[in-house]
Formats: sequence, C-alpha cells, structure tokens
Amino acid sequence: MASLNLDHLDTFRLVISRGSFSGAADALGLSQPAVSLQIRQLEQSLQTRLIERTGRGVRATAAGQALLEHSEHIASVIATARAAVTQHADEISGTVIIGTGATACIHLLPPLLQQLRQQHPQLKVDVRTGNTAAIIRAVEENQVDIGLVTLPVSSQSVHVSPLYEEDFRLIVSRETLAPAATPAELALLPLIVFEPGSGTRAVIDAWFREAGLRPTPVMELGSIEAIKRMVRAGLGYSLVPAMALAQEEDRVGLSIFAPQPALQRSLGTVMRHDRIVSRGITLVLDVLRHAKDMKYL
Repeated sequence: MASLNLDHLDTFRLVISRGSFSGAADALGLSQPAVSLQIRQLEQSLQTRLIERTGRGVRATAAGQALLEHSEHIASVIATARAAVTQHADEISGTVIIGTGATACIHLLPPLLQQLRQQHPQLKVDVRTGNTAAIIRAVEENQVDIGLVTLPVSSQSVHVSPLYEEDFRLIVSRETLAPAATPAELALLPLIVFEPGSGTRAVIDAWFREAGLRPTPVMELGSIEAIKRMVRAGLGYSLVPAMALAQEEDRVGLSIFAPQPALQRSLGTVMRHDRIVSRGITLVLDVLRHAKDMKYL
C-alpha cells in the first residue's frame, strides 16, 4: 500500500464536510477535476472506495467513514508535531491564516500585519475574507486558523474569545441635510446597508428591531467602500463601524454622527477547540487583542 498523501487526506475531509466535489474545489481554489483526481489517487493508494454519490451530493462509504475518523487524529498529531518543532526555532515562523470581514481587512488589519512583518519577518500571515457564517465554516473545516468576527456566533464547535466593543457611526453625504440619528427618523430614509449574512448586518437589524422597526434597505452591498461611495453620491445613508472612518481620507464627502441610542458591535476571535496554538498563532492573537488601543471616531 502506498503512503498516504496528507494533502489528499485534507481534500477528502473537505469533500465530505462540504458534501460535494465542487464545494471543496471552491474552498481550495482548485478546479473540480483536480479535486476528483486527488480523491481518486487517495482511493488508489488505499485500494478501496472512499466516497459514493447520492441524490443529495456525496457521502463517505463505510471505509471512508473509518478514514475520516482517523484523519482528524492524524491532522491533530501533525499540528502538534509542527508546533513542537517550531518551539525550538529562535525566530517565530510558519503561516497563520486569519479569516475576517472586508471592513476589518481594509481598515484594521493592514497596520497590525505591517507591525508583525517588521518584527517577525519569518512569520507569514494570510488573510481570507467572507461574512461571519463563511468564516465560522472555514474555521470549523480547518481552512482558517483564527476567525475575527462580529459576535455572537452560534457554532458549538469553535472557541470564542471576545476582544472589544466598537461603536457604529451614521454617515450621510455632506450635501444632504443632517437627519436625526434615531431609529424612528432613519427608518423613513433610504438605507444602504451590508448584505444579509454578515454579523454587522445582524447588529444593525437588531438596533432597528429593538425600536419596533424593520426598514427596507434600498441597497445591500458586500463592501464597506462601495457603501461609502453610494452614500457620498447622496443615494442614502448608512450605519458603519467606526474603524471604517478612522483616516481622514475615509471621511471625505461624508457627514458623521453618533446614533441615538448608541449602536455597537462586539468583535471576537473564534478557533477550533482542538486547534494547536503555535507561537505564531499566539503572537497574532496578542496583536489582535491590542487592536482595541487603536483610536477611532
């Protein structure tokens, strides 16, 4: 029997968790034929069929289920071994993958990652973006080491560590008359807001809901910068995290107000319960914890 290819084993786990070859291909950034080839090679090395197709997708065969149970242990042992070896290195190295939303990626992470690169040039930090649900799923599937998301999260398979509270701000075009920053007044105006599925959108919806209101947005966008451009054009107003307005260039063409009552979101990190915390992960977590010291509006 040929030795196991660990990359193929990871792909196998992902195909089963996603329920399809195409879903695994999307997560891995590969073509579907490439994923199928990896599974076929894994089956050939083990001389048994591991996956079978059903009307609803794919599932593990009895042999595949047995391999799946052992593969989680294999991944944990490998992570432990790598962490143990890393402890003996003078310089912190390796790769840490952070998953977060577009707002934090644009406005929070760049100075933090710049600091890390200057202090620890051997440490590589990759960033993947998505809404809260997508990031949680990526953490659960071992595609991301640390998720930086808006709390709360409902998953029971991740460990949640709150970081800090962040204020929201009401933004309108400078050419627009300043509205009263209350839910009742704002509900009558055109709202430009984050797309459904994001933790930020859930916080905004809850703010209106507590006032007994359910405004209908005129635009639902996935990019904070797209939202600000639409607001600058006078097409509506928005409620955005303060970090998106931290720099002078972020505020060009906008009037900014504090919502009444105050609107906040809780940011936190999520990790798998069985994640081996390497020195690199520890360092990244420490930097994220100190991000609360950055001053926003």
